[in-house]
Amino acid sequence: MFKGKRGRKHTRSRRLRIAMVSDFFYPNSGGVENHMFAISACLVRRGHTVCVVTHAYDDRCGVRWIEPGIKVFYLPLVPIYNQSTLPTGLASMPLLRSIFLRENVDLIHSHSAFASLGNEALITAGILGIRTVFTDHSLFGFSDVSAIVTNKILRFNLANVSHVICVSHTGRENTMIRSNVAPQRISVIPNAIDACSFRSDVHRGAMRFDDRLSIVVMSRLVYRKGIDLLVKIIPIVCARFPRVDFVIGGDGPKRIAIEEMRDRCSLHDRVRMLGVVHHSQVRDVMCAGHIFLNASLTEAFCIAIVEAASCGMLVVSTAVGGVPEVLPADIITLAPPTAEGIIEAIGVAIERVKDLSADSMLRQHARVTGMYDWQVVAQRTEVAYHVALKQTIPSLHERMANVCTVGPIAGPILVCFCVLLELVSFLLMWLLPRPRDVSQVSRNYQSE
Repeated sequence: MFKGKRGRKHTRSRRLRIAMVSDFFYPNSGGVENHMFAISACLVRRGHTVCVVTHAYDDRCGVRWIEPGIKVFYLPLVPIYNQSTLPTGLASMPLLRSIFLRENVDLIHSHSAFASLGNEALITAGILGIRTVFTDHSLFGFSDVSAIVTNKILRFNLANVSHVICVSHTGRENTMIRSNVAPQRISVIPNAIDACSFRSDVHRGAMRFDDRLSIVVMSRLVYRKGIDLLVKIIPIVCARFPRVDFVIGGDGPKRIAIEEMRDRCSLHDRVRMLGVVHHSQVRDVMCAGHIFLNASLTEAFCIAIVEAASCGMLVVSTAVGGVPEVLPADIITLAPPTAEGIIEAIGVAIERVKDLSADSMLRQHARVTGMYDWQVVAQRTEVAYHVALKQTIPSLHERMANVCTVGPIAGPILVCFCVLLELVSFLLMWLLPRPRDVSQVSRNYQSE
């Protein structure tokens, strides 16, 4: 049991007030968005109070409520690239400070290193004395300029974070190297799916097999999802296997490359482009196919292959990042991230399709249901939250010392930036005093 200065007791059974912060949330669709909503819903059902802070989407601005009782703040911030807001560090601070104080949050949970709003929430939380948890959903390299800059920013943001969650063991190692966070401060909690929403068509008595086979691709059409590999393999697979068709769902800057390939090779009747597919319709698209293909060049977890396996599909995926950890070998066929390797794996999967039956798909769905459950993820996340609540929040001097470790050049520059934020915080305390009916979140918890 832990007690703060104002007598607030923190035990495993105490209900927490949690703020989820990220640039990525509903109505946008994606892995981070689905993860945030699912974990928030499960935490609410377990008795906690959860609010979500994100930027405005079109006319969706202000405060909204989403079932089963999630309060969502859509801040009047404009995204500049790929739904990420401009990382100023100052523009969102007054809004974040006001929300965190008025909602009286115990803990702030930021998602995705790409989310500028989430990173700024970690900085604001440190100034306010609120404990923080960060979930890393992606893998990054170390050699190119963009990766070096991103890793420096991540190291700065995680210098004073209370706890870190990664979705795979590969992601944990990657985050540990990039951010220099101590291993004992990083937990591995995988993603999950709502298995009831991803059942095979055999539950309705409909068989999926006819003379033609469909290979389904569902992803953002961007470089790191292996779309360039997809452009290379589709014409070869179509020529080698005359009864195979491709169904591609998703959108992105690489869509034009697929459409050019389809025009060049006259494959309009073999390659169907669906564009953006709402998450509620993903299951119907998957159940219309036989093989699911993931050609990603980097992936921390890949929740899409779990959804496909739950639908009874055979899965072919590149063996990159945390993908080999996700599914057993009898469900997934792994391939090296090369055109030749993926084509060979597709050939193996095509031979295995004839062995599928209604019973085998039902058994596969039951196995996936047992492996990935959001309720279990929520329980494990609660444990990480209480680990974070046990941590002593560093003083201003300790936080500055931690920031200095970012680098001999970047460290002092970022310390100056942090000092500026502290001055802004003092100004906000004068202009926007702390609400009288909201007690400050205590900085220190002492074990009884």
